[in-house]
Amino acid sequence: MNVKQRKPRFQGARRTGVRPILFLRSLKLELSALIVIATAIAFLVCWILLKLDLSWWIAMPLTLVVALSFTYTFSRGLTARLRQLRDVAEAMANGDYSVRVPIDDSSHDEVEQLARSFNEMAAELQHADKMRMDMIANVSHELRTPVSALQAQVENMADGVTEPTPANLESILNQTHRLSDLIAFLLDLSRMEAGAASLDIERFNFAEFLDDTIEPLEIADGGHAHIIEMNVPDDIMIEGDQDRLRQLFTNIIGNALKHSPDGTNVLVEAHEDIPHGTVVTNVVNFGSQISPDSRSDIFRRFVRAKTGPGTESGGTGLGLSIARWAAQLHGGTVQVVDDSRGANFEIVLPKYHIVE
Repeated sequence: MNVKQRKPRFQGARRTGVRPILFLRSLKLELSALIVIATAIAFLVCWILLKLDLSWWIAMPLTLVVALSFTYTFSRGLTARLRQLRDVAEAMANGDYSVRVPIDDSSHDEVEQLARSFNEMAAELQHADKMRMDMIANVSHELRTPVSALQAQVENMADGVTEPTPANLESILNQTHRLSDLIAFLLDLSRMEAGAASLDIERFNFAEFLDDTIEPLEIADGGHAHIIEMNVPDDIMIEGDQDRLRQLFTNIIGNALKHSPDGTNVLVEAHEDIPHGTVVTNVVNFGSQISPDSRSDIFRRFVRAKTGPGTESGGTGLGLSIARWAAQLHGGTVQVVDDSRGANFEIVLPKYHIVE
């Protein structure tokens, strides 16, 4: 099937008009200067025509024509930027977020500042639109895989091709778990878009909480032979919403397991930062590194690693974004810190919940 590329309706704003007073940094000053110059030209033309012994009835219309022609010619240069902004806004209203207003580096007035701000807004809208399209593609892909597997397995059982053995039923159950996880991710995304979610704050033992969080991850890790090393004091108490914090640590530790080669260790260590009243947790998967340029991008929604262990299984690209969201709900932070041992995710949470 041949696909024709549709040519964009808007190709870019044309620069029109003359601006002889670009050195002025204010549109008000430019307009004032234009009026003063036009008035001076009108007086000069009128004086010359009267010196030529033309009557007032002839001199005045000619003076007005000259003054209006000058004002119209140079005012088009002042309003050209507004026309460009209008054209770009119309193109964006029709769905083309790639258009930009041409920037004149020699101009610094209010309209030029508006044009620069407009281009920044257009870039943000283009990025948001790209993220939206990526989300649709990612979610479609992630839904299609387990649904197709479920459909094939159920059809085989219905046709008598395969027996409903415990192994086959477990495979179906795993696919339904994957669908449930994806739906949970999407629900969390909607909460992120809507703003901060309500928290059920309680005081609990941090080491016991991590043990309960890591246990299902070790079971799900299966035959990858990862070893999770725990170095967490038994006496740390913390306040927070256990469900949200479990999302945070499940995603961070699960991400470390996913991107670690089989048979390697993942370290989870924590300590209290008493002067700052925080609990600092570090999750390290040995061997792999994250470049400084990518450390902020990996926490953006729908961003997935391109290479390395764990990337072959795909994913929604939401896990780390949700982890950061859960930390921020508690007034904490998640970031990748320098560590020669490997990728080190540092989670800083306040020991006591602060009611805002």
